[in-house]
Amino acid sequence: MNQETNDLKIWVARRAGLLLGVAGLTGLAALTLLAKEPPKVSFSDRPVDRSVRGASYSAIIKRVQPSVVTIYSTRTTTRARQWHPFLDDPAFRQFFDGGDEETPRRARRQREESLGSGVVVSEDGYILTNNHVVEGADANGVKVTLADGKTKLDAKVIGKDPQTDLAVLKVEGAKLTAITLADSEKLEVGDVVLAVGNPFGVGQSVSMGIVSALGRGEMPLGQMADYEDFIQTDAAINPGNSGGALVDTEGRLIGINQSIVSRSGGNAGVGFAIPANLARSVLEKLSTGGQILRGFIGVELQQEITPELATEFHLPDSSGALVTEVFPDTPAARAGVQRDDVIVEFNGKKVSDRRHLRLTISQTAPETKATLKVVRDGKEKSLTVTIGAKPQELAGIAPDSQAAPALEESNMLEGVEVADMSRGLRGRFGIPQRVNGVLVTRVDGDSTAAEAELRPGDVILEINRKPVRSAEEAQKVVTTAKGEKITLLVYSPSVGGSRYLFVETRKK
Repeated sequence: MNQETNDLKIWVARRAGLLLGVAGLTGLAALTLLAKEPPKVSFSDRPVDRSVRGASYSAIIKRVQPSVVTIYSTRTTTRARQWHPFLDDPAFRQFFDGGDEETPRRARRQREESLGSGVVVSEDGYILTNNHVVEGADANGVKVTLADGKTKLDAKVIGKDPQTDLAVLKVEGAKLTAITLADSEKLEVGDVVLAVGNPFGVGQSVSMGIVSALGRGEMPLGQMADYEDFIQTDAAINPGNSGGALVDTEGRLIGINQSIVSRSGGNAGVGFAIPANLARSVLEKLSTGGQILRGFIGVELQQEITPELATEFHLPDSSGALVTEVFPDTPAARAGVQRDDVIVEFNGKKVSDRRHLRLTISQTAPETKATLKVVRDGKEKSLTVTIGAKPQELAGIAPDSQAAPALEESNMLEGVEVADMSRGLRGRFGIPQRVNGVLVTRVDGDSTAAEAELRPGDVILEINRKPVRSAEEAQKVVTTAKGEKITLLVYSPSVGGSRYLFVETRKK
C-alpha cells in the first residue's frame, strides 16, 4: 500500500467523523426543540358578562323567541296546461291522459305553499302577521309552528286588512308566550333593533341593525299596503321574515317586518316594518269582530310639493299637502276646503306631506272634529272639519256603449290635441261624472307635454290656475299665456286622481 492510499483513507475517516459530528449536533438540536414547552396563552372559561349593556342580547332573544312563530299557508291555484303542437297528433295524444282530446288543454289545479312569520300578542292565541302571508289561503290552510320547531297548530284567520297589509290569526288549545308591545312613536333613527323570523325556512333566526329611517312611504316597492308609515331598518330581513318581529333592546315589539328593497331578492340592508302602534289599532278592531272605519275628508292631493309648486303657491317650503280636488258633498267640501288649498296643519300638528296627512286622517275616528290650517293664495286660514268614514269607493260613471262623437280637435300646446267632454268620451275613457275639463286626445311623443307626462285620456282641469271647460276656453288661456312654462292641473284615469304638471313652452 503506498503513501497516497494511506493519505486517502485518513482523509475519508476524518470526513466521516466530521459528518457524524454535524449529524449529532443536528439531532441534539431537534431533541432540544421537541423538549420546549408550548406557548403560554391566556384562557378564561368564564362566559361573557352579559350584564354589560351591548355585550350580548341573548337574554332578550331568549325572552322574545317563544313569541315568534312560523306560518305556513296553503292555497289552491288553477293553471292552464302548457300546450305542445305534438299533442295535436293522435299518435302522440294516446300517451297523454288516455288519449282524451280535451284533457291536455284543460287547466289543472295545484297547491302552493307560502312561508312567513308571525308574532304572538296574547296568551290566548292571537297572532299578528302580514296579510300577504295568508292572502288567498284555503279554508283550514293556515298552520303555525311554534319556536321549538316541533309544536304545530291549526290557525284560523280572524281578519285581514289589505290596506295596511296586516292580518290577525287565532290558535286554540295552547297557552302561548305573548310579546310586549312598545310605543313605536317613541322610536328614533339610530336605535338598535333586532329582527326575528324564519328566513328562507332555515329555522328561527335573529339579525341586528338600527332604525335607518322613520315614516317611509309612497316608494316604488310594489307592496300591498295603501297606508304606509314604515320603519326602515338595516337589520337583515329576507323572504320568510315577513310578519315576524322587529324588537327593541328591551325585547318589546316595535314593528311587524313587512318587506325589503332588493335587486337580488335577498337582504340588501333596506328592510321595512309596520309600526307597532298601527298594528295594535288594527288588532283591536279585527280581534273584536269590528269593522275598520278609517277617517275621510274627501280630497285629492298632489303626490308631492316640488320647489316649482312651492313658488307657484307662495309657500315657504315644500311641506304640506296640496289639494287638487275636493269631492262634492264630503266633509272637506262642507268645511270650505277649496282646490289649490295647501293643508299645512292638522289639529295643531304640522303636515309634512301627502302621505303623512292621509295616514293621520285615516287614524282619526269618524265624527271627530278637527282643525285644518290651510294656505290659500299665500294667506293662512283655519277651517273646522268633521271627519267622515271613508266610503268603499268614490262615485264614478261606468263606461257606456254609446258611440263617441267625432272629436273636435283643437291645437293647444305644441303637439297636444284636446276635445270637449261628452258622455260618450266619458264612457270611452272612464272619466267620472264629477271631473270636468277638456279631454286630451293626442300627445306627440317628442313634445314637451309628453316629457311632462301628459297622456291621451288625461283631462285638463286648469291651465295656469284658470279652470277650463271647453277646447275653446283652453285655446284662449294658452294663447295669452306668458313665460317659459305652463301650469296644468290634470285628472289622470290611470291613477284615479289629479296632479299638477309643468309644461315648457316652445320658443317660436
